[in-house]
Amino acid sequence: MSSPTPRTAERTPLVPAPVAGVLSIVVPGLGQVLSRQVQRGALIFASAATMAAIFATRIADLGRRAEEGWPTVVRAFERRPFFAVVVLLSLLAIWLIGAWDAYRCAKERRRPVTGVFLFVLLGFFVLGWQISEINVVKMIREAPEALPPLSRVLWPWEAAFEYETEVLGAEAKILAGEGPGPERPPVVEGQPYLRSEPNFGRLSQQDENNRPVLGTRITVTGFDFAPNAATEIWWTDPIGNEFRPREAGEYIIVTTDDNGEFSFEMTMPYQLTPPSAEGPFLHTLDARQITEVGRPRPSEALRLTVARMIETIFMGMMATAFGIIFSIPVSFLAARNIMAGSRLTMAIYFITRTILNIVRSIEPLIWALIAVVWVGLGPFAGIVALTVHSIAALGKLYSEAIEGIDPGPIEAIQATGASRIQTIMFGVIPQMISPFISFSIYRWDINVRMSTVIGLVGGGGIGFLLVQYIRLLDYRSAGIAVWFIAVTVAILDYVSAEIRNRLM
Repeated sequence: MSSPTPRTAERTPLVPAPVAGVLSIVVPGLGQVLSRQVQRGALIFASAATMAAIFATRIADLGRRAEEGWPTVVRAFERRPFFAVVVLLSLLAIWLIGAWDAYRCAKERRRPVTGVFLFVLLGFFVLGWQISEINVVKMIREAPEALPPLSRVLWPWEAAFEYETEVLGAEAKILAGEGPGPERPPVVEGQPYLRSEPNFGRLSQQDENNRPVLGTRITVTGFDFAPNAATEIWWTDPIGNEFRPREAGEYIIVTTDDNGEFSFEMTMPYQLTPPSAEGPFLHTLDARQITEVGRPRPSEALRLTVARMIETIFMGMMATAFGIIFSIPVSFLAARNIMAGSRLTMAIYFITRTILNIVRSIEPLIWALIAVVWVGLGPFAGIVALTVHSIAALGKLYSEAIEGIDPGPIEAIQATGASRIQTIMFGVIPQMISPFISFSIYRWDINVRMSTVIGLVGGGGIGFLLVQYIRLLDYRSAGIAVWFIAVTVAILDYVSAEIRNRLM
């Protein structure tokens, strides 16, 4: 049996194994570098240095309200003890195991230790958990609060249709200020009646430190309403601002009993009149029972969603069409096998590829922001943004497909004395029809989906409508938009797959 091949002089460590281990304690990775494991040593040093820098930054952030120096560290450990201890132990393990790893790297016939990188992953995972502010306990604890809006998004069809309505209601006047309150109207038998006790008080407001100061608590009683029916509560201030007051974050809706009566407590809402206004003001509290009559008809939310969805589809289609038109000539300039004839053409090739890479690296959302400044709000800005990105993306895909074509037909055509244009027309384009179609259909699918996103920044389409509904907390209308987006994307995916199957 032949003896093992000795290490070459180039692989011999520069320092003995104990020295390598000690040096890695001083500087992580230094022992590996001197043991001629340069990449390994550089990776250990970069990981330890990066982790230590991020850890120091997070410690300073967590303890920022304490005095500088040691109190900051103590404050940080008090606030996040698990995070601080785990990362600190990970760094210590990287230092110590890294030293042992350097010793083994410098020792003959010893394999490096892989455990050092496990602690690198552990440290960065814990740092990422803390930086990302992941809070599983809060997520589970507050899950019930997310169920009502989520259920409205998942099943929004109550807001998809509307009816002619009949309103049965009554109102009560309330004085914002010191009593006595306004005179109550007489009770008319058979007509709904609303009463507030007291009928005067202080509105909710904020103090000089922006802390809420709740208003007077009032008891509202109603009778002679329709029995067992939901009743909405509305508030109108003296300057005509009408809104629905909330209790515990929810709109106030009460249900009458079998006799058409109800009673509940509420806090007088926040003041909307200017603070400079003087004198007592009468506010109006309304109780309304809304009954739907007649045939259903599409709601405004449904009509707007359908219109914006059609706009979104055509935005994607127009952007894809413009992208194909402009990217085809660009793709030939970005194909090495087409542009390899001279230094000038190769210079054009490198310039084209660089521009395509830069344009493609900028997300369509950023291009949409630029386009909104350029051409204004609306679908045209979205088309411009998607077209710019499509030219870069399709230009790259087309050019790579051109570079991968069979050179045989090209050489045969060139042997006949054909010009470059003729070579491209009869040797390149026939081979490119199939991948061109495939890439174009795929890009259309991408553009339609991206159209729903760029609307968030004013680029038109259904995304613009969706963000408005979310800001208004109108989750049912937002759910209609989400459903249309999902169904449309699924249909387009099926259609694009069928087109590919028939043409490919």
